Amino acid sequence: MNPPPPSASTAVTHIAHIGLGANLADPESQVRAALDELASTSGIVLERRSSLYRTAPIGYDDQPDFINAVARVRTSLQPQALLDALLGIEQKHGRVRDFQNAPRTLDLDVLLYEDRLISTDTLNVPHPRAHLRAFVLLPLLEVSPDVVIPGIGPARDFLAQVQDQAISRIAEQAAG
Repeated sequence: MNPPPPSASTAVTHIAHIGLGANLADPESQVRAALDELASTSGIVLERRSSLYRTAPIGYDDQPDFINAVARVRTSLQPQALLDALLGIEQKHGRVRDFQNAPRTLDLDVLLYEDRLISTDTLNVPHPRAHLRAFVLLPLLEVSPDVVIPGIGPARDFLAQVQDQAISRIAEQAAG
């Protein structure tokens, strides 16, 4: 007879940080809804959510500003399974990948997964440009003030390098 599966309270959990962004179809609502969906996804416990930030687009400028946030989660999902869950949420929100840096209804990225360095065809962790983007660093430091980006260094050490990027807090941190 097989033992029962571990309960959520006894399952091995990992700390991960998820970046959220949107700039189409009421982006503030898209990001808020995605945070709620993360919180209700099996294998994911939402520990903290950052404030919402308005940011200028990077890479392709002819598009609306983005709404961005970061979620700190505990998860029993392995990195690829976590990414698959995020892609499922994006798909529910009508995400279309027309071209790199294109406008989007929702973008979810695994920014960090514990202190792991991961490089596969579908997943790179830490996110390769996390330390170069104010829209990642500010909300990331809000949910995890002492976070270290594996292979790169303390996130706070990179704030001076992104101070010229347009970003403003538009909504205070919510519960969760």
